[in-house]
Order: sequence, then structure tokens, then C-alpha cells
Amino acid sequence: MSFRFQHHILHFNRPAKTSRDVLETRDVYYLRATSEDSLVFGFGECAPIWGLSTESKAEVERAIADFDQLVKNPIELRSIMLKIPSLRFALETALYDLANGGIMKPFSEDLTKPIPINGLVWMADIKTMLGECRSKIEQGFTTVKFKIGSHDFQEELDMLKQVRREYNNDDLEIRLDANGAFGVTECLEKLDRLSMLYPHSIEQPIRAGQWQALTEICSRSPIPIALDEELIGVHEIAQKKNLLDTINPNYLVLKPTLHGGFSGSDEWIALAEERSIGWWATSALESNVGLNAIAQWVLTKNVTLPQGLGTGGLFSNNIASPWVVANGQLKYDANLKWNLKPISV
Repeated sequence: MSFRFQHHILHFNRPAKTSRDVLETRDVYYLRATSEDSLVFGFGECAPIWGLSTESKAEVERAIADFDQLVKNPIELRSIMLKIPSLRFALETALYDLANGGIMKPFSEDLTKPIPINGLVWMADIKTMLGECRSKIEQGFTTVKFKIGSHDFQEELDMLKQVRREYNNDDLEIRLDANGAFGVTECLEKLDRLSMLYPHSIEQPIRAGQWQALTEICSRSPIPIALDEELIGVHEIAQKKNLLDTINPNYLVLKPTLHGGFSGSDEWIALAEERSIGWWATSALESNVGLNAIAQWVLTKNVTLPQGLGTGGLFSNNIASPWVVANGQLKYDANLKWNLKPISV
């Protein structure tokens, strides 16, 4: 078996803004695994988010350059996979694809089953965010997630109040994602005010790494708390148990690219379910190659909560795929075909 990487720069249709950063382009590295007879190819995607992923660009590109030697040394390879979870995800998904016959053939048992997803409202000016919310609802979404934390809090609160005036709690489920934007001392007061709008949950209200403060917030918050950035860089099973037992969140937001592929994410799921903690999966701005793998993995889990997987349309130069979003669901359309020419050279 041989391996080959190809660097690709994805371009956002419009800048993707959070309270933490603004993204205009996206580095991804496609991994092609080739069978010994060179007749079958499997694809994976390494898509770290610089500044959020634990690995640096230099570390990723060094590991890619040395990959042929790494795969010959299982002990060293495992060590690198723990340090570079996005590479672990790429290798796992490429091998899944190869084992299933390659060239992005379905490996999930039932691709006819649609996946419920949330519509995502990116940060923009308030008028644009309101318009985006209405557009998502017109498209059939019943769960909409808002990125908050970059505007004046009262402006964001007024925006969400307007949403609630137009769509009641029975018609629309609101999710919030603060990306760590709230200060510790102000967090509970802000959560109290947001709770009047009956949101489903809020992701990462304060910056990651403040376990003592987050533990208290989780115990006192009127809104269910979901951990996102808090999970990044936590790969050993003992560390995962300690985090969940200490903080005791309501939900986990799982991103296989950031959490060490399916194997790392499956560990989180097992530990969460033992503790009656809910979870959902979301993409980490991968192209459709990574999204395909995550969506098929999700289909094996019999999920009921809406997932965060509708990112395929964010990029102007994505890899064309059979995955489509319709009526608030992600679906695999067998009548559509992959266009893998950009990554098959």
C-alpha cells in the first residue's frame, strides 16, 4: 500500500466569522491510499484549523513529508496520530474507503436515511443574520444555530428576541454558539437573559481551559451547556473521564477532525453515554471529502438530535459530491456523482 498527499486551498464564498476569527481560505490535505496492485484508491482528508487545532502547520506538513517512513513504524505512527488528530482522521477515512472498494463508495449500511441537521447562521451584521435565519427556515430547517459573541450583547439579545417574536419555541429550536466569547464574571448573567428565549443549548460560553469556572457555570446555568473547544487536545481516556466527571456538561459537540478521527470520537461517545451526557457531531469546515466520511459515520449511530453537518456549500471550489441539503436534512443522492478529478492527479 502506498500513500500520497495533495494540498488544496478551499475558498469561502464569503468570510466565515466567529467571535474568535475570520476565515477566508482553508488549507486541506487530501490523502490517497493506493492498494498494492494500484487498482483501488481510498481518499481521506486532513483539515486542521490553524489556531484552533492543537497541531501547527509546520507539524502537519512535516508529518506529511515523512509519512512513507512513519507508516513503517507503528509505534512512531501512533505517537504522531495522537499529536496530529487531523492526520489520524485522514488516515482512518482513507483506509475505510480503500477497504470498501475505494473511490468514495458508501461504507455506511443505509445511505437512504436522511440526517437531521441544524441551519447555521454565521456572524455578520444583525440585519444579515436575521435574514439568514429567515432564509434557513424557508429552506425547511426547524433548528437554527447562531454564532454569537462578536456584537454588543444587547444587540444580539434583541436580534434573538425578534426571532422569537416571529417563530415560537414549538416551531423553531434555537442553538447558540459563543465560541468562548463570554467572560467568567458576566457569563451567568448573560445566560439568564438568553434563557428567556428558550434556546436548546449554548456551546462553549467561556474560553476553554477554565475548568473550575465552567464546572460552576454548568451546575448553575439555566441553559444546557455543550462543550466544544474544551474537548480539543484531550486524547487520553483518563483525561476524557476526568474532564466529564469534573465539568459534567449537558452535551458534547464532536468533530472527528479535531478529536482524533472516529476512534477518538467513539471514545467520547462511550464515556458520554455512560454519564447520560448527550452529543452531536459537527464538521470542522472540511470539504465534501471529509463531510462524506463524517456523515456516513453519523449514520451508524442512529442519531435523533440535529447534527452540524451542512457545510458543503460554504466553499466556491469544493469537491462536487452526491450529498445535498434539503428540508433541514443532509441526504445522499445516488443519482449524483463525485467529481474527484481535482484530487486524483
